Amino acid sequence: MALSDSVTTCLSQPVHYVICKLGFEKTDTYDINNILSGNGEVCWQAVTEHVYDLESDQSVDYIKSIRSLGPVCESVNLHFKSLTKKQFVIQYASWFHWTNCTEVFLEVFDVLQHAEATEVALGLMKLTSCLERALGDVYLLKDNDCPFLLRDLLASEQLADVFGQAVMNLLRVFIGSPYGLNLRNVLWHGFASPQEIPAKYCAMLLFLTAGLGQLLQTYLLQNKCVLVHRPYVIFISLEELDVFPLNNETLSMAEELVKLSSFVLKTMLPFWMAALTAFKQSRYADSVILLLPQLEVGLRLLFTTNNKCPNRLLTAESSALYTTFDEMLAKHLDNEEVNQLLVVLEEPALDFLWDFLNHQEGPRIRDRLSHGEINLETFPREIANQIVGFAITLLCRFSDEDMFSLKEHMVIKPLMSCASCYQSRFHPISRLKKQVLECMKSIHLWLELPRVPEEQVQAIKGLEVNDEANTSTLMISEIVSQWKQYMPQNCCSSDDPIHSVLAERLLVELCDIHICTLYSPRPVLVVVVVLRKISSQCHQVSQQVTASAGLRYTQWVKKTLRSRQRHNYLRMLNSIKFLSPVLRLILLLITLELVNVHSVCKKNPFAYQQYLKFLKSVLQYTENLVTYTSPEKNKWDETIKLTNKALIKIRKISDRKLMLMHLSV
Repeated sequence: MALSDSVTTCLSQPVHYVICKLGFEKTDTYDINNILSGNGEVCWQAVTEHVYDLESDQSVDYIKSIRSLGPVCESVNLHFKSLTKKQFVIQYASWFHWTNCTEVFLEVFDVLQHAEATEVALGLMKLTSCLERALGDVYLLKDNDCPFLLRDLLASEQLADVFGQAVMNLLRVFIGSPYGLNLRNVLWHGFASPQEIPAKYCAMLLFLTAGLGQLLQTYLLQNKCVLVHRPYVIFISLEELDVFPLNNETLSMAEELVKLSSFVLKTMLPFWMAALTAFKQSRYADSVILLLPQLEVGLRLLFTTNNKCPNRLLTAESSALYTTFDEMLAKHLDNEEVNQLLVVLEEPALDFLWDFLNHQEGPRIRDRLSHGEINLETFPREIANQIVGFAITLLCRFSDEDMFSLKEHMVIKPLMSCASCYQSRFHPISRLKKQVLECMKSIHLWLELPRVPEEQVQAIKGLEVNDEANTSTLMISEIVSQWKQYMPQNCCSSDDPIHSVLAERLLVELCDIHICTLYSPRPVLVVVVVLRKISSQCHQVSQQVTASAGLRYTQWVKKTLRSRQRHNYLRMLNSIKFLSPVLRLILLLITLELVNVHSVCKKNPFAYQQYLKFLKSVLQYTENLVTYTSPEKNKWDETIKLTNKALIKIRKISDRKLMLMHLSV
């Protein structure tokens, strides 16, 4: 029997008891009128009296509190079931406005009417993420730096000042404390199966959220302040996220794979099926919310199996940490041994997980969804498509050999092919490659800049030719000649690689060279930060030159330039002729350094510091270049002098062979 078949719960015995049994030990009926006034307001004192303190240190006694609150939660659940949707909307809808996502809470009410387990769990995950975001907005009424973790947010003095400490203690019984029910974490981290989450706790959190809205309204009126909601994260450049081709046939095949794959715990099967159904119904946020915890629990199964620590499959107790994505994707285990999950998953899958979950410039989809930073109603299909597609490839990879026919099916093979060749798109190294190519395209547009006819230039008296520009051109040729030995043979050209099309082709070829981004050491990341800054400055120079040249040409044609401005404009045009190859040279320098960054950073500390010092001097040059070429300065003769000094330094470094070692490509 596969391990995925034999596991009946991912909740440890104490956690299972707290969530599934403790709140059911008291069977007496609780009158809803004790906690709900005639005008529909929550009677907080009557609710919070069920929260008990430990005699030892006055902190919350979670066990006693959960046991006491059990009948209260059931009473609230029955109360909601007795209401029609219209009655609920009239009585409660306005109290959810403070969350900025009223519709989510109205949906949760609908779910509670039929209490289907998977939908209740989904509703609770959405409710907790929206509630956390709203509480963060309230926190910002009192302070400027909102805590990232829900547990720190709920334990803050700022929220206690607004809602009262007793109310915050009550909330922590349900979410935000590993000693309580901790419903948010056990669901979002994939520990709880659908049947293990009592619907009455979802009902109680819905009830408490409305009550918080009532308390907040009073606070805002008394303090004459307004609650401001932080804007949602907006995903841009969604085309960058396009990896996996999906269609209805693929999804139908996935439904078969889910039932057979050893990656899926059988107790979690309803979540997988609901996720695929939600995707087909264009409920993209729901699909991803359901799927992310299942990816985590499937990977946790692989992690614990391959690292021989089966006990880590279960929820940890309050005194220990859960086994979550962060630990599973780490290079080493706590005992410094190599994490065997990395060996099993292989580089492409790890790159995908780091891209979509962790890298700061990636979508960081799990963090942003679970902390309520994304508008659920406008969640992009493009992201859901990739999460579902990646999940399908894992279902295939970690399945029995007798599923060969499914793996080789014509609708599955393209997904597997895409997965096997995936390379990071959001690691700083990958972003640098993108920056370089975008800057190159910007410089290439200089060829299309309008230019003054030569006869008009000759007619301008007093225009001097700057000999230093010719000197710069000669130095560029010398430097490039030296650098050819450092270029991969398949990227070399007998032609001058600095001019226009050849330069663009060379940079594309260099950027296509695979560089491992996983677990890059700090010296590498420090170098990449400097290189990215250099690239950004070059791009800014290019944009400034393009804007200035276009403006001055228009003024030239309209004859609105004064004599001094005409001379300055023509000096600009002369400068552009040599600035273009200079910027291409800098981009080539960046790219050559990048493709060899790992070996360069392994040098002895002194050599590394000298190397870093050189790169920072190049950065200083590009920063000065931004200043000199700005519309405010327009110092074109000074630009040429500055560039000559920089080229002399680059040539000197090249002569001393302090730059790059030969590439082994």
